[in-house]
Amino acid sequence: MPKDKTANHIRLMAAARQEFLELGYEKASMRSIGARCGLTAAAIYRHCRDKEDLFDRLVRPCVERMEAWMEAHVARYMDDIQVGHRLVWRDSEVDMMREIVYPDMEDYYLLLARSAGTKYENFLHDLTEKHQEGLMKCLPLLREQGFKVWDITPDELHLLITAYTTALFEPVMHNYSQEEAMRCLKTVEVFFLPGWKKLLGL
Repeated sequence: MPKDKTANHIRLMAAARQEFLELGYEKASMRSIGARCGLTAAAIYRHCRDKEDLFDRLVRPCVERMEAWMEAHVARYMDDIQVGHRLVWRDSEVDMMREIVYPDMEDYYLLLARSAGTKYENFLHDLTEKHQEGLMKCLPLLREQGFKVWDITPDELHLLITAYTTALFEPVMHNYSQEEAMRCLKTVEVFFLPGWKKLLGL
């Protein structure tokens, strides 16, 4: 469905956003959303298929921004590894939080803390699994190039990535102010990044 810029669509999305933020996906209702924006059920369904589709339209841009950043992040490192360039520390998920997530905390709060009952309810777990899978493929390539990569099992790596991901997103889950979140991010950076560099042999 093409992007809709009509006044009704804008009102609908604003009302849905507020409903989901206040009540979460499961308790939100299309009838209540309609009352918030003054639209009938029939009018609402001209803009979306159902409640899940409406929620998806609100959070999908957040997911896409994160996915685009992560894909570019991984590509930068993999390019260096595959062509045999000297691997240097370029950026980390800390930078993603600083550039992508924390400036739009409310959007990501909606995605992470108000998505129970949708396909996004396990978003952080799925993100952890994807990160782990990518790193496990990368570690042997680094060893082949002579990097002193830490000998780590998949379970140990899962533990570390889970702790790291939780620390990064905890300010979002608990709706911290941006100032509080940025302060926490500095602590996460100081605590975790030296460990990641040691693990990767950098």
